[in-house]
Amino acid sequence: MSRTPVILVCGVADDPMARVTMGLQWDLPQAVVVQHRIDDERQVLTRTVTDIGGVVEREEIDLEHACTSCAIREDIVPSIERLAATGLWGSVVAHLPVGAEPIQVCRVVAWDPSRVPHVEVAAVVAALDADDAVDDLLGDDLFRDRGIGATADDGRGVAEVAAAMVEYADVVAVLGQADGPEHALVRTIARPGVDVVDDASALDTARLARGVHTHGATEQWVSEVRRGDLPGPEHDESEVWRLDLSSDRPFHPGRLHENIELLGGGPRRSRGCFWLASRPSALCVWDGAGGQLSIGTDRQWGAARPLTRIVVVGIDDGRDEIVETFEHCLLSDQEMAGRGPFWEVGEDGLEPWLGEIRRAA
Repeated sequence: MSRTPVILVCGVADDPMARVTMGLQWDLPQAVVVQHRIDDERQVLTRTVTDIGGVVEREEIDLEHACTSCAIREDIVPSIERLAATGLWGSVVAHLPVGAEPIQVCRVVAWDPSRVPHVEVAAVVAALDADDAVDDLLGDDLFRDRGIGATADDGRGVAEVAAAMVEYADVVAVLGQADGPEHALVRTIARPGVDVVDDASALDTARLARGVHTHGATEQWVSEVRRGDLPGPEHDESEVWRLDLSSDRPFHPGRLHENIELLGGGPRRSRGCFWLASRPSALCVWDGAGGQLSIGTDRQWGAARPLTRIVVVGIDDGRDEIVETFEHCLLSDQEMAGRGPFWEVGEDGLEPWLGEIRRAA
């Protein structure tokens, strides 16, 4: 069965996304664009389909809950498949709602191909405005602060979502004249080898349509647990720095609790995994951006070797302090030689984030 190439356009602001979508539609022969917008007040999802001839269809869909996950599940993925299945167009450009993460679409296509038999994700393009790129990736705004969330109380951090989009993208468009660390910051956060362009007209649309998205490689880059060496930075680290904080030792729960704001706060992007002396079997996830940090756990290390590894990207002067704090939070030589990494305790102070301590059977 033939598959139609689909290019996903994502971002945290309307204008750069619209410019990228327009450029793709203009340059791709026989392309169709499907754009979704969420109206929180009316609980309505608007779908607009256009091609070079104009508007093909426009429909409003009532949503039980106005959220991006609902929109992706209920209409975005089905619409992409429906348009691809017609065979009328050579490619589909899917302009996602602001703040909708493309990883959800890509995982449906990869994990349940029978649901979208005519679709092939050819590329993911993240669109940012150069003037706002640093704030988008490292600032502390929430979606609700900017009034751009799917819901009025959308408490997601803009930086957390924008950074995740850049990490997942095959191409990043940073549109406008950048005169600071914008491009270096994007290149440091993005997957190595990803193209970064400053103009929508610089997108190699023919190459994107042929397919540049490799699901396995992308998932490996965004995985919480990364082993082996990371490729070196593609720029001078005078403006943007990256720390690869890694150890085979667990964190001391008390010292982590005392220092977590310093380690995970500030205008930085940090993500990875860790383990705790008080929860040696639990694989804990670290996801921070713009001073907001999320930690949690939903699975066990099992037969895998536990690892504490957090990669931090920043542009401020707190680099040395982060390294010292990370080392301080790890179990010391004396603690490893004494009690060892396996502590039998009932509580460790991290229950509000990680839940109650459960011992593996």
